[in-house]
Amino acid sequence: MARKFFGTDGVRGTANTHPMTAEMALRIGAAVGRFFRNDGTNQHRVVIGKDTRLSGYMFESALTAGLTSTGMNVFLLGPVPTPAVGLLTTSMRADLGVMISASHNPAEDNGIKFFGPDGFKLSDEAELQIEKLIESGVEPAQAQNIGRARRIDDGRFRYIERVKSSLPRDLPLNGVKVVVDCANGAAYRAAPEALWELGAEVITVGVVPNGYNINQNCGSTSPKTAQEAVVAHGADVGICLDGDADRVMIIDETGQVADGDQIMGLFASRWAKSGQLKGGALVATVMSNLGLERFLESQGVGLERTAVGDRYVVEAMRRCGYNLGGEQSGHIVMTDYATTGDGLMAGLQFLAAMVETGKPASALARVFETVPQLLKNVRYKAGQTPLEEAAVKMAIAEAERALTGKGRLLIRKSGTEPLVRVMAECEDEALLGVAVDSVVDAVRIAVA
Repeated sequence: MARKFFGTDGVRGTANTHPMTAEMALRIGAAVGRFFRNDGTNQHRVVIGKDTRLSGYMFESALTAGLTSTGMNVFLLGPVPTPAVGLLTTSMRADLGVMISASHNPAEDNGIKFFGPDGFKLSDEAELQIEKLIESGVEPAQAQNIGRARRIDDGRFRYIERVKSSLPRDLPLNGVKVVVDCANGAAYRAAPEALWELGAEVITVGVVPNGYNINQNCGSTSPKTAQEAVVAHGADVGICLDGDADRVMIIDETGQVADGDQIMGLFASRWAKSGQLKGGALVATVMSNLGLERFLESQGVGLERTAVGDRYVVEAMRRCGYNLGGEQSGHIVMTDYATTGDGLMAGLQFLAAMVETGKPASALARVFETVPQLLKNVRYKAGQTPLEEAAVKMAIAEAERALTGKGRLLIRKSGTEPLVRVMAECEDEALLGVAVDSVVDAVRIAVA
């Protein structure tokens, strides 16, 4: 059964536009509160974090009202990275964690992500049940059972300590010059502080949020500013986070960017050699490059592919007992340390590899040659279903025939934005461009 409000990573959309309205957030808060407070007691807790978007204030207040109306006690963390919410949900013995963020999306968007009491994101089944409660409405708690809300001032510091503990004490970062780009987002204080406390010389980018500039010409989806900073300052490495700091891109000392596939390839090969890689395999999505798959095979490491979305990666990891997974987009999930993607923690693991091997970032950030890959997006309007159009289906079928035995084609709707994503891989770059453009053109005509 398809979910109506939830996408691949919670509920997301443009602020003050359905479903991301204050009224809807109130209903969502009440529904999820009733879902988790199902025994009528007042012992249930929820922690709420957010990134730096202006609309975060509105959604924080609306969610708090909905949750307390059903008897949940709310702990407000303020701006913290998404992985901090997963961590603090478990450490504070909460029943539920909520992160208000649209991740890498522009400032006018926002979203609501949920974590269960184990610190992991909710399953599709749980989200379906919550959607039923959203639509049917819930009975509020009696007046004497309304929940309380209080602000937690040290959530950021608790997260920093956890992040620091993932780096062995005998691997100080003294003398390592690091550019950290926080995307004017949730990690704008936590990431520089953690790196400085570990001994690194820190150069900051994207640490002056104003409510409107999150991900704007900075962060993992726009790394040019950080690339320039690495080169200009002669830095050893750059760590480029996204708006809620659950993604990372690594920039080497020459200014070249390494995506999630390269980072996962490095970690998987190192962990396999040290015996740290559980199950002898890495979990990645269908978007990961064929070059990664070939590299892992050469290292004797398996690859399990999932649907796009870090929650599906984590589900496969937990189901099969693996401890490393992620996405090409930069979600790196290391369940030995965290319950979700953690850009800062992944950045520290890369720094650890540099210190342990004595090699520069450029020698570690490109462990395999990528197969040429092309991804293009086409935006569509609400109510449009371009992938159901006959002309689009025909274009897809023709592109698949052209790539048979030479590459692969992947067409999907984004779970976080109204976009059709057209991706293909092929050694023949001319054929690659023709295949992708033929489908993109058909989709554009369909949505015109």
